[in-house]
Amino acid sequence: MVRSRPFPSAIDFNKVMGVLLKMNRPDVPDVVTFNTLLHGLCLEDRISEALALFDLMLETGYALDVITFNTVVNGLCRGGRMLEAVALVDRMVEHGHQPDVVTYGTIVNGLCKMGDTVSALNLLRKMEKSRIKPHVFIYSAIIDRLCKDGRHIDAENLFNEMREKEIYPNIVTYSCMIDAFCNCGKWIDAERLLREMIERKIDPDVVTFSALINAFVKEGKFSEAEDLYEEMIRRCIVPNTVTYNSMMDGFCKQNRRDEAKQMFDSMDSKGCSPNAVNFTTLIDGFCKARRVDDGMDLLHEMYQRGIVADTVTYNTLIHGFFQVGDLNGALDIFQEMISTGVRPDIVALSILLDGLCNNGKLEKALEIFEEMQKSKMDLDASNTFGVEPGVQTYNILISAFVKEKKFSEAEELYKKMLCRGIVPDTITYSSMINGFCKQNRLKKAKQMFDSMASKGCSPNTVTFTTLIDGFCKARR
Repeated sequence: MVRSRPFPSAIDFNKVMGVLLKMNRPDVPDVVTFNTLLHGLCLEDRISEALALFDLMLETGYALDVITFNTVVNGLCRGGRMLEAVALVDRMVEHGHQPDVVTYGTIVNGLCKMGDTVSALNLLRKMEKSRIKPHVFIYSAIIDRLCKDGRHIDAENLFNEMREKEIYPNIVTYSCMIDAFCNCGKWIDAERLLREMIERKIDPDVVTFSALINAFVKEGKFSEAEDLYEEMIRRCIVPNTVTYNSMMDGFCKQNRRDEAKQMFDSMDSKGCSPNAVNFTTLIDGFCKARRVDDGMDLLHEMYQRGIVADTVTYNTLIHGFFQVGDLNGALDIFQEMISTGVRPDIVALSILLDGLCNNGKLEKALEIFEEMQKSKMDLDASNTFGVEPGVQTYNILISAFVKEKKFSEAEELYKKMLCRGIVPDTITYSSMINGFCKQNRLKKAKQMFDSMASKGCSPNTVTFTTLIDGFCKARR
């Protein structure tokens, strides 16, 4: 009935309801009917009409209940109108109604969705002063937001606080904290919480297991990751793409790439189709083992499945071809990347330039660099490059010029870099100092070294070693 059409306009509706309310007619809908109507309006995001009706009910002295207020508070929160929702709680108290755990929970959840954890925490403390015991969902909402904001210590403190108050975590709370501990490298604490969940008969889900498996893989504790994976299977929890990705990454890091491929091949039969990230993880594993052909087979399988390869996929293969000394293969895959509509990013271009320079193809690298210089950040789709050269790009070429003893070209490029407003870093200075030392221009090398500090760039071990070596060779 609430969802039926047409509703009268808000003005006409309020006029009719106002007359009925003022007449104190016995056939005026009761509060349950009004609450249902308010709920329907809020569900349809007709918040202004719901507020108009609500205000009219207040003005005419109609007897409202807590559910009426909570319904409108929920509607305001759904619409992101948090200031009005908080203000309505104050009006609620003015009209003799005490906000309950539902009222506070709704607002806390809305505040957390908007990232306002300060207000959410203040509301939690307000609840406590009013002697209203917060529900686990309220704590979980705040903990989840704190974790998403990277405030893991605050989340852990709040988690400990709720347990001290004998408010027991649910699966959402545990999952948030396990993920937070994993992100902080506190995998022992994460596993402890997992065991605690199981002891309390709260079944971990695939997200919980996947977070911990990924943490173990990153820590190099793959046997523990395998144990968790097997436990997950025993519990009849179906792995998802995230789980498989962590496991395949772990297998590759253990030089067990064939097992990674077997797991990859089994995904379809387990009802989990591999995505671009899964393909790229395995391609990376093969390329690091110099099995670039196997990586290319996977790329072609991606094409066949209609899965779009991204810059990370192509960058991995370009780097793989350079590792095995196949320059043509690297250039071919770079062109293939462009032909499929994937515009190279700064990482792709750095890999390409570095690979060409390291393999004696400085002229080809310069050709690509010149094309990059013509590009701008706001290029249209017809352009090859979507980025301008940055400090990393210049560093690659300056270093290559120095290695080739093309010192004047290195200096010229350094000057162009400064003219373009690109700030040199430690690598830039180290390469230039190395070039000056090789030319026995030690005074110039020392001047550049001395200028680093004034430009906010600290020398590193390479910088010091390069300068010391230059002076030693000159017997100074």
